[in-house]
Amino acid sequence: MVIDVIDKRALFAELQVRVDEEREQILRAQRTTQAGATHEESRPENDKDTRALESTYLARGLAERVVQLEKEAHALRTMQIRDFSNDDSVALSALARVEYEDGNVLYLVSPAGGGLKLAWESQPISVVTIQAPIGSALLGKYCDEDIEISTPQGRKIGTLVDLR
Repeated sequence: MVIDVIDKRALFAELQVRVDEEREQILRAQRTTQAGATHEESRPENDKDTRALESTYLARGLAERVVQLEKEAHALRTMQIRDFSNDDSVALSALARVEYEDGNVLYLVSPAGGGLKLAWESQPISVVTIQAPIGSALLGKYCDEDIEISTPQGRKIGTLVDLR
């Protein structure tokens, strides 16, 4: 698994598109939910009918998610994408390869899109934010240093073996 040939700028452009698409999808859902909550047919039939109130809560939650995704999209648009070498420490925009007992994993350290999966020429790449356990474990590490994270399956230890 060679990460020298991976175009990080293309990966971040794809990530930007995916975050923008999610924001648009959530925005449409929020507008639909809000319209349903305020529609004449949503008026309570009695004092126990809470459908409109529940729709309002859902619309509010979706609106908050839209705002969060707008902030994430802005962070991606304004982030400086750095080139790293194996002499650097992991920071935002790093592409890090971690070797575990059961194989290697490529992580893209990003301000947004944590949990998304990208690919470069069939190589899977996991997007992590510095707020995530693996992202915070990677932050500041150098090649040949161990990375330790807690998972539902227990403690997982790997070694940072490449950084770009």
